[in-house]
Amino acid sequence: MNPDSQPGQPVVDEPKPVAYDSEGRPLYAEPPKEPVPQSVYVTRAVTPQKPPISDEVKARHDASMKQFPTLNLSDEEYVISAVERHPIGLVAPVLTTIFLVALILSLLFNFTFVMNSFGVYSLPSLGAIWLSGLLLVLLVLIGGYIAIWIYTSNRFFLTNESVIQEIQTSLFTKHEQTVSLINIEDASFQQRGFLQTILNYGSIRLSTEGDETTYRFNYVSDPKQQIAVLNNAVEAFKNGRPVLND
Repeated sequence: MNPDSQPGQPVVDEPKPVAYDSEGRPLYAEPPKEPVPQSVYVTRAVTPQKPPISDEVKARHDASMKQFPTLNLSDEEYVISAVERHPIGLVAPVLTTIFLVALILSLLFNFTFVMNSFGVYSLPSLGAIWLSGLLLVLLVLIGGYIAIWIYTSNRFFLTNESVIQEIQTSLFTKHEQTVSLINIEDASFQQRGFLQTILNYGSIRLSTEGDETTYRFNYVSDPKQQIAVLNNAVEAFKNGRPVLND
C-alpha cells in the first residue's frame, strides 16, 4: 500500500518497475492505450437500385407484352403459358344461335301459311315482313357473337411470378385476379363425368395461404398438363430457381 495515501481515499496501485537501467533507475512499462472510437459513414442511395435485368428475361417480357398487351406485367415478368378454354363451351351459344336463325327464316318463308292457320288473313306487306325478320336475324347473330366473345375473353395466364385470371361476365363487365406464386398453397384439377374425360377438359382450382381464398377456372383444355406446369412453376419460384417456359 502507498504510505502517502490518506485514510478514506481509494488506494491506487503504483506501477511496478519491470527493469532497471545501467545506473539502477527503474524502468516502467507503458500502459496500453485505450482504442480511440472511430466513426464510419456509409452512404445510401435515396431510391433503391433495381437489380439488372438479363437480356433473356427482357426478351421474354417484351414478347409477352407484344402478344398479350392487356396484361399488367412487371419489368421481369413474362408469360409461361396461356391456358385456353375448351371449344365444348361454345356448343351451347352456337347451337342456340343456329336454331333461332333457322326458326326465324322458316317463319319468314311460311309466314302467310302460319298466319292463315291462326285465322289471320289481313297481313302487312311482304317487304315489311321480310325487313322485320332480317333485322331479327341480325340481332340474334349479334347476340350469338357476344356470347362467344364473352366465353373466349375469359383467360388464364401463368407467368414466372404469378397467376393472372381475366374474367369477362358480360359485354361491359370485366375484372382481373392476380395471385403471386409464393401465395399458392394448393393447385389441383377436376374432371367430372364421361364427356369431360373423353374430350379431356375440366376445371383447375387454386387455393392460397392465409385468407384461404379459392380460385377456379372452368372448361380448361388438358387440365392435368396445365396443373403439372403450374405446380412446377410454383415449386421453382418458392425454391428460388428460375421459372422457365414449358
